[in-house]
Amino acid sequence: MPGAVRETYVAALQHDLADLDGGESLVGVVREPTGWFRAAVDENRPALGPPSALLDETKRRTEDLKMQGLCEEGAHNAAWAETDFADRYRAHLEESDDAAAAMRDLCDRVRDGETVVLVCFEGDGKRCHRTILQDRLRGRLDGG
Repeated sequence: MPGAVRETYVAALQHDLADLDGGESLVGVVREPTGWFRAAVDENRPALGPPSALLDETKRRTEDLKMQGLCEEGAHNAAWAETDFADRYRAHLEESDDAAAAMRDLCDRVRDGETVVLVCFEGDGKRCHRTILQDRLRGRLDGG
């Protein structure tokens, strides 16, 4: 029986807010994880994190928007739109050999019955690459 692909964020894990049964594999998808992040997940796949240049550009734009008076969440989401984050991240998944290999591995694991939970930093109110990645993985698993 195949497993599943789900997603959550690290603070939900740390504060027991994630809906987990304990049998899942927690897979970080962070380009540059902190030590405390690595301690919260079973493994991390940096190749599935957004490219550093895209992260840096989006963070700079977020800070600019916060200086203009937007709240953290609003600035993050606006910066996402302004930097075309979603499309650029999708392109990364398609163009990076390392990302493609990591996605194939995760799909194989799910087909073998494992439930994989994608984990990164962004909470529920912020747009996040893990939802895009989850959709891509599910699409591949469904034959797309």
